[in-house]
Amino acid sequence: MRSARALPSQGSRPNSLGPMEAYRTPDERFDGLPGYAFQPRYVEQGGLRMHYVDEGAGDPVLLLHGEPTWAFLYRKMIPTIAGSARAVAPDYFGFGRSDKPTRIEDYSYDFHYESIERFADELDLRDATVVVQDWGGPIGLRLAVERPDRVSRLVILNTGIGAGRAPSDDWLRFRAFVRRVGTDLVPGQLIRISAVSELADDVVGAYNAPFPTPESKSGILAFPELVPTEMEHPSAAKMMEVRAALEHWEKPTLVLFSDSDPIFSTRAAERMASRIPGASPAETIAGAGHFLQEEKGEEIAARVVRFLAES
Repeated sequence: MRSARALPSQGSRPNSLGPMEAYRTPDERFDGLPGYAFQPRYVEQGGLRMHYVDEGAGDPVLLLHGEPTWAFLYRKMIPTIAGSARAVAPDYFGFGRSDKPTRIEDYSYDFHYESIERFADELDLRDATVVVQDWGGPIGLRLAVERPDRVSRLVILNTGIGAGRAPSDDWLRFRAFVRRVGTDLVPGQLIRISAVSELADDVVGAYNAPFPTPESKSGILAFPELVPTEMEHPSAAKMMEVRAALEHWEKPTLVLFSDSDPIFSTRAAERMASRIPGASPAETIAGAGHFLQEEKGEEIAARVVRFLAES
């Protein structure tokens, strides 16, 4: 296993902390994962290495994951999308095969957003369809409203954006659980208990693969603390700004939530669709929990491909 090492800072950003200690998950942790034989690709940002999957050709479809997942979440969708477009799925810093700053305070909403904005610039993604779920929402929706030169369409899956209150009581229980267990957190078990269907042990193990040591888990421990449940939170003002900007987003938008998510309900999907001028009425995927890409990835991918053809 590779231990933490000092890396240069990310440069000028609101939460610049100077040199970072970062953990790099050993490559062998990713050998033989079920349904995930994609070639790893990397870009470097300020000394940190970011991993991504890049399959197919054509206009890019940027697939943004949430907490505590990584690009593996999109493995069932990538082949279908890559048949008619370019599927691009990065791992945020702290997740998947990307480098993992080891201090919780290294992470912020701005840190994650700016890394994805730089990623889109480095790959020169244009006319992109951004697919978001969970924390992909605040990150990807911000990319859309701040960089409309790069984003032409949105696909919104089980997410929200706002400030001043928790997404749900279930989410508050989730945050309390993460605080209580700390580095004993087992990401794959969170995916398993959130699913409607039974997940195989090797799939659960694949979600655990990036996080073999306590120091590798700072990113997954940080995300719940970045949700602005009060207006005084450092992320609150920017999230409300993005939320307001979406009320002027007229480009094509597909809102597609699952029917069995205790955090983001179908009512939440309807509210999301009603807020965005470019959105058609919200649609529902039956028989899936919060991580709907895991349980219904092929069905969602087929719907995304139809959406691309329609728009």
